Amino acid sequence: MVAVSGGADSVALLRGLVEARTGTLIVAHFDHRLRGQESAADAAFVRELAGRSGLAFRLGEANVAAIAAATGENLEATARQLRYAWFRQLAAEVGASWVATGHTADDQAETVLHRLIRGTGLPGLRGISASRGLDEPTCPGEVDTVLLRPLLTVTRADIIAFLDSLGQPFREDSSNADPRFTRNRIRAELLPLLKTFNPDVVAALGRLAGQASEAHDLVAEQARQLLARIERPRAGASVILDAGELVAAPPLIVRAALRLVWEREGWPLGEMRHDHWNRLIEIAGREAAGGDFPGGISARRRGRVVQLGRVL
Repeated sequence: MVAVSGGADSVALLRGLVEARTGTLIVAHFDHRLRGQESAADAAFVRELAGRSGLAFRLGEANVAAIAAATGENLEATARQLRYAWFRQLAAEVGASWVATGHTADDQAETVLHRLIRGTGLPGLRGISASRGLDEPTCPGEVDTVLLRPLLTVTRADIIAFLDSLGQPFREDSSNADPRFTRNRIRAELLPLLKTFNPDVVAALGRLAGQASEAHDLVAEQARQLLARIERPRAGASVILDAGELVAAPPLIVRAALRLVWEREGWPLGEMRHDHWNRLIEIAGREAAGGDFPGGISARRRGRVVQLGRVL
């Protein structure tokens, strides 16, 4: 499957895969219904492009704005969740072993900068991965599909040059010029400014993402080993950790181990800030008796252990 929005990046991806003769392709387009007739025209453009390439076309759609308003979720996050949920369902339906998206080196640079501005830690600096599982299967019959980003080292300038050489038109998303979205300001204002300091800043940020990914993998493995050593039998629904070993380990590894607990238990990881993780270390070291954390999670020092769980 090839995810094609109609923009330059995804159109170049489709044309490249067709020319590379990668096998049977299915063109997947998701209409978020966010731009009225412009969105409908995007879908029509991609449908025609697939037809001229002799490829099957599949259309998914949802009223993203209405769903985001009803759930109180961020518009961009809601759009992404719905889009990827549909990709998973479609991949299962057609038996696709992979789904390719048109993320580029510029997207990688923008993502790293966006996360840096938001105060991300090492996990966020990894940016966009070149490949990963297409999230966990959630529906019966879903297949284990790989998400691929074949253009992640290709710049947007190279994308445009490639399309120009083919005489291939593409669609422009008017919302990409909306300064209310932080990513648009990064693309239009921050990256051009950074290029005056370093013309190769896009490549430099891509290397940073790669190095952060390598470092994160090493930290994650040590965190898994630490968690296996310090976890004790549960007390009801509560997680019990050995406080002594928790304090003795490097804080970087401790924070990563605690993140693993939060992920496994399904606690609200996105709401946890750097000071929250440090407070947990203080509790283990008796610098604080206990504390309450986002999502109703409580941490208490009980003798030689730290007890974690939801407040009932």
